[in-house]
Amino acid sequence: MTTLSPAAARRNVSILAVCMALANSATTLQVTLGGLVGFLLVEDKALATLPVTFVVAGTACATIPASMLMRRIGRQLGFMAGSVLGAIGSLIAASGVYHAHFWLFCLGAFMFGASVAFTQLYRFAAADIAPQEMKSRAISWVMVGGLVAAFMGPEIAKHTREILSPYLFLGSYLAASALSLLVLPILVAVRLPRPTVAELREPGRPLAEIVRQPAFMVAAMAGMFGYGVMNLMMTATPLAMQLCEHPFAAAATVIQWHVFGMYFPSFFTGHLIARFGALRIILLGVALNLVCIAIALSGIEVLNFQAALLLLGVGWNFMYIGGTALLTEVYRPAERNKTQALNDFLVFGTVALASLGSGKLLYNWGWDLVPMSALPFIIMAGLAVVWLMLQKRRVATPA
Repeated sequence: MTTLSPAAARRNVSILAVCMALANSATTLQVTLGGLVGFLLVEDKALATLPVTFVVAGTACATIPASMLMRRIGRQLGFMAGSVLGAIGSLIAASGVYHAHFWLFCLGAFMFGASVAFTQLYRFAAADIAPQEMKSRAISWVMVGGLVAAFMGPEIAKHTREILSPYLFLGSYLAASALSLLVLPILVAVRLPRPTVAELREPGRPLAEIVRQPAFMVAAMAGMFGYGVMNLMMTATPLAMQLCEHPFAAAATVIQWHVFGMYFPSFFTGHLIARFGALRIILLGVALNLVCIAIALSGIEVLNFQAALLLLGVGWNFMYIGGTALLTEVYRPAERNKTQALNDFLVFGTVALASLGSGKLLYNWGWDLVPMSALPFIIMAGLAVVWLMLQKRRVATPA
């Protein structure tokens, strides 16, 4: 796959950012409502966040197939297939709401989650087509598209939750299906080079050799723990606020500001990485997560949830984009698909486990244990970054 000129890269990255905005709006809507709908449909309330777990499990299961499919048919057709899958998943979830069937709702969540595996590859598509000096900024620009989702997803959830009353939230999931389908005509305009014949024939190094690189380990940990902790706390928050007797509108607003924190820094994250390096930006994300945990443990007022979730989003942005930028340094062109697939499988496998534990931690032991359980993972990620920085400094220093 060849890179494009800076002007062509900017045009295509802009289109990918619009697609990311629509796709992530559907995802944000699903995450905002998943635990609440689950709470309404399931008898065992400890399983209330299971639908969100199914979204993430679907993503984890589809990461490798999505990357391998795109290796064969190209990014454009792959992204289109993902959009159709997302629309079908949302329709099945809507059917689960209509029939008040928890497991049918979970099936729809799982299928929608599989579509998210395709959506996550927008960032790699941007990096692949950009010149070397633009890669971190290209990743960041695509992630800016998620900023729209910070407001669009929860706003759609708020305004459609009762539109088909008495079927609460049915209209929301029909709207999520429409968002996925809106991506299709926009993708027609994008121009993403297909893999070259040489890249398809060249197997590259074994994955075991790629994984043994210290930079791969740290990049994967930044994604795994940054995303896992973010999902752990975000999934529990709407339900925790409901248990604290805060109104649904307040919970939706908290999620809005959380997603705003996730994507607004993308306006400058790429520039920060280009200037200071991916490792320092990941470490900054670790520090913000630690502050987030401290705020979450200091009280259960709406302001506590809002401030903690805002910082959680910014910390995720720095760790996730920093980890993605670091990952692009460890593979050759022929190795990109399998390396990206393995990385995302590790990331979303971790996120699935975090999401599964979120509801149980909250329901059985209360809100405080949710941020407390995140603490060791954030510390491990920070220590891994410091270790790699010392390794690089040792190599760069003459004996």
